[in-house]
This record gives sequence, structure tokens and C-alpha cells, in this order.
Amino acid sequence: MASYGHYIDGEWRAGTGETFESRSPATREVLGEFARGTPADVREAVAAARDAQSGWRDLSYVERAEYLWEIYHELRDRHEELGRIVSRECGKEISEGKADVTEAWHMVEWAAGNARHPHGDVVPSEIASKDAYMRRKPKGVVGCITPWNFPVAIPFWHMAIALVEGNTVVWKPAEQTPYCGQIVAEMFDDTGIPDGVFNLVQGYGDAGNAIVEDDDVDTVLFTGSAEVGHSIAEKIAGVPGRDVALEMGGKNAIVVTEHADLDIAVHAAVMSSFKTTGQRCVSSERLIVHEDVLDEFRERFVDLAADVAVGDPLSEETFMGPLVDSDQVEKFGEYNALARDEGVEVLVDREELAPEEIPEGGDEGFWVGPFVYQTDYDPETRCIHEEVFGPHVAIIPYSGGIERAVEIHNAVDYGLAGAVVSEDYRQLNYYRDRAEVGLSYGNLPCIGAEIQLPFGGVKKSGSGPASARESIEAVTERTAWTLNNSPEIEMAQGLSADIKTED
Repeated sequence: MASYGHYIDGEWRAGTGETFESRSPATREVLGEFARGTPADVREAVAAARDAQSGWRDLSYVERAEYLWEIYHELRDRHEELGRIVSRECGKEISEGKADVTEAWHMVEWAAGNARHPHGDVVPSEIASKDAYMRRKPKGVVGCITPWNFPVAIPFWHMAIALVEGNTVVWKPAEQTPYCGQIVAEMFDDTGIPDGVFNLVQGYGDAGNAIVEDDDVDTVLFTGSAEVGHSIAEKIAGVPGRDVALEMGGKNAIVVTEHADLDIAVHAAVMSSFKTTGQRCVSSERLIVHEDVLDEFRERFVDLAADVAVGDPLSEETFMGPLVDSDQVEKFGEYNALARDEGVEVLVDREELAPEEIPEGGDEGFWVGPFVYQTDYDPETRCIHEEVFGPHVAIIPYSGGIERAVEIHNAVDYGLAGAVVSEDYRQLNYYRDRAEVGLSYGNLPCIGAEIQLPFGGVKKSGSGPASARESIEAVTERTAWTLNNSPEIEMAQGLSADIKTED
């Protein structure tokens, strides 16, 4: 079994703590042994990033981007290989594993390409002899804490832009996907990037917490659970000179109106609910369906949920792979039990798969199928308000207009993603203008954001989108610069520049 360490200040290091294993959630095959980061390891990484920052900042945008272009080409050249590794380590079916790598190179392409685009704004001054414009400068050291469900794409959401903008990085991948983190670190090492600019510390929550609590980390970019994200925000909020951008979970919904094309509605609902086995922050756990189309929608959706292919994530015949670990299996079961206790009508219960549904060699894997139920809307029903992060889906009927559907849609603490399916443009626009989400879709699944769009939510789902152009705000400071081209000083707003004395 191969053993791997941290990447700190341009060197591979064994670390100062214990080790942990990465195992496939499908077969429990051991993929590698990894150093478990300690606060001391994090401190070394942050110190290296701080020491390297001024030299890295002194390079031009284009010079910094050249290192990322090398990674772009490697991601493309190793697409098939890396896609299989993603699927083996986090359990996503193979088309999703490969799409994860594609999304990563799209993000690198955007960030590196942006190095040659205009930066800043020229602003007219009231005074003809003055030039006024805005410039950006890097925050300094950026701590990146990323999740297991997009173990290659999301790290590059965070790191590619931060690095091109002149920051240095300390990255902690999720403990469920350290092998993907190792490969990304090897790519950075292969580029010859200056020592200390990129640093990797493997490990668990204590390593991530050490990044958050280190005052030498200027900005933290976090994607993960709401519970952890809000804890990070509480620690950093109000600390002068520190910032945080959070992208967290959701209790996302699809609204299916009486004017919906049901072919699109059912397809969108299955994609949104069961892709990545419901383990996307944008996965839909609520289907809000008008009573006029409820019977047909329910019948078609239930038939597919009862038959959707669960299997080997490396097989092209698979639609759903396993859950990522035993904790997710336990949580899924607890919320299914809660739904039953709350009196819902269970329509599909594949929580425990039949032996013949479990792939060969997967006896120890974390296999589940969809759990689907119908319930009327009730603000006291916990199972339709709390995020499960699995294939646990509620069908919630409604009557009346789009206004009622959006009212139910918004009646959760989260606001990440959602969709509306309708052939009535007025309903689409009503949802667009009033749905409390950061990502919304019309006649589509509520998954599949493209990297050039901001990705983030409102309410409990986060703040400060951590991708594309919006991420630049989180990793840079703006300076408004005014230059006087006259031998005299003249002030705006009619302010007198005369210096008066008593004589």
C-alpha cells in the first residue's frame, strides 16, 4: 500500500501526526495511506505560504497563469484516468467522475485566461486633470477547505483564481478523498511552481480548523456543510483583515406547475434527486407539484425511482453509485425513519438493497437506493425542512397559483439552488424574481452550473460565491487610485484647496 504525506514549501513531508486510509466506498478497497495533518503541520504550511507571498505577488498575472496552463493540459491529457480515480474514491458513477475533471480544467482555463483580460476600472473624475481608477491586489494567504463530492473540480474553483490573483494557498482536501488531493498536489509540483506558493495538508476537521484559526490566513474559502461553514464564519467574522467565502448545503426544490411539460419535469426531477446519489449541495430533496399534474408526475417519477440503476461506479450502465461512507448511510437511514414517524406516505423504499442489486465485490460497500414519499406541506414536518444529503425525496402537492408554490419553496432555512418547470413564461418569471436561491433553473434540473457563472447561495446556504468572477472579490482587495496631472491641487465637490493663514 502506497503512503503519502503533505506538500509544504515545495517538499513532500511525512507529517507530525498519525496516518489514515482512503478506501473505495463501493468495494472498501484501500487506495492509499495518508499523513493526518496536525495544527503543527498547518502552521508550517501557513508560514511557508506567508514567506512566499511577496515573491509570488511580484510576478505578472501572465507569469502566474503559466503555471496553471500546465495543469490545464495535464487535466485534459489524463481525463479518462483521473475520472476513474474520482469515481473509485468518492463513488460517483463514471460519467460524473470524468465530468468532475472536465469542470476542473474549465475552471483552470477561465482563471488562467483571465490573466490576459482587463483588470480594474477607469472612473471619470470631476477634475479634468485627474485620473481615477481602481486596482486589485491579493489578500495574501488563502486557506481552501474543500469537499469530497467534487474532489478535483471544487479545489480548482478555489485555488486557480486565488493563485492567478497573486495569493498563496494552503489547501486541505476532504478526508474521504485524499488520493484525489495527492494527484492535484503532484500536478502543482510538476509545474515547478515556486516553493511555498501552493501547500497541501491532508487530514480531518482539526487540520481544517487550524487553517481557520491561524491569523496569518487572510481569507478562507470553504465548501461543505452548513454546520461547519457557520462555525467558520463565527470564528472569522469581525476579525480585522480576515475574510471568508462560504458555499454550503441546501434543501433544494423543483416546482412543477400545472403548465409543466411532464417529460421535462420527470427527467429534471430524477437528475436533480439521484445524480451523485443525492450527494450534491444542489441536489433536490423536495418536488413541489401542482395537484392537476400530481398523479401522472408521481406515477412516472416513482416508476423511475424504483428502477434507477444502482451499481459499480465504474460501469457505464450505472446511474447511482454508493454513498460515500458509513456516516452518510446512517444519516440517510435516520431521516427515512423520521419521515415514517412523521406520517408520510412512503412510495419507494430502497434503503436496503436486495443482495442481487449489490455489485460483485461490493459486499462491504455503502449501497442504498432511492427513498421517495409524499406528504402535505406542514411547517412542523422536519423531514421536508432539514438537509439529508442523500437520495431522500419528498413529493409535496400544492393547489392554487405559482405564488403558493414559491411560498412553499422558500419556507426553508436554505437558499442554494432550485428549478421551475412550466410552459408559462409568467410562471417562470415569477419564480425567477421571487425564489430565494443563488442558483435557479427553468425547465432544467437544478444541477449543472457552468464555471463562468457565480456559484453560491443565500440564507443558510452561504455567502460570497467561491467560483469564477465572483471569487475574485473574496481573494483580492480593491484600491481606488487618483492621480493628479496638474501642477496645482484642485479638489472635487467644490472643496477649497486654499491654505489660509492668519497673516
